[in-house]
Amino acid sequence: MGHTRPQCSLFANREYFLSAGKLLARFDGILNSRIKNTTMRAIGSKQPVLKPQDLVVVLGVAIMRDVEPTFARLADALFISASEVHAAVQRSITCHLLEREYGSFSVNRASLSEFLLHGVRYAFPAVAGPVTRGLPTGVSAPPLREHFEHAANALPLVWPDAEGEVRGISICPLYPSVPTACRADPQLYRALALLDALRGGAAREREMAAKMVLNDLR
Repeated sequence: MGHTRPQCSLFANREYFLSAGKLLARFDGILNSRIKNTTMRAIGSKQPVLKPQDLVVVLGVAIMRDVEPTFARLADALFISASEVHAAVQRSITCHLLEREYGSFSVNRASLSEFLLHGVRYAFPAVAGPVTRGLPTGVSAPPLREHFEHAANALPLVWPDAEGEVRGISICPLYPSVPTACRADPQLYRALALLDALRGGAAREREMAAKMVLNDLR
């Protein structure tokens, strides 16, 4: 009888530890699930995706070398609402095209160059439409037109624009306000026209546009 008690005690202790282990495992699973859910809510459950206007905003920041890029300043220059500029900046920071800097933001020129040269034609391909009146873009715009004879003799590529004076094949701009903003800012016009050459130009056009873009982003 003296040997029976220790065996019963050992068996009871084993059952106790097994039950405690199961309870701890269950608690650990619940805790991990809550942490995961909290993290997902914090970062958002949707994959961040660039919008076409984000690239317009990023290029707007890129050409502002002598002034601090603010939401209000960009909104005025790009004819885009301040709230849309703010959203575009946040997405561009998440996608590494912009970076935070001392309470402001600036262009990540290495990442932007890489995206413009190798990604933009796949993310935002140039879409041609019917012949219309508009503002020349791509190979038909001043930065490239003088280097390609065929561009002078062919029907030009244009952003549809009621105030445009050139008739040509329409190319959908990245944002409706692009023609208006480009008429007001030659630097922005150059940047977005070269971008259209990268989006949909022929191989030689893309090659020359790439050289100009890399030089402009130094």
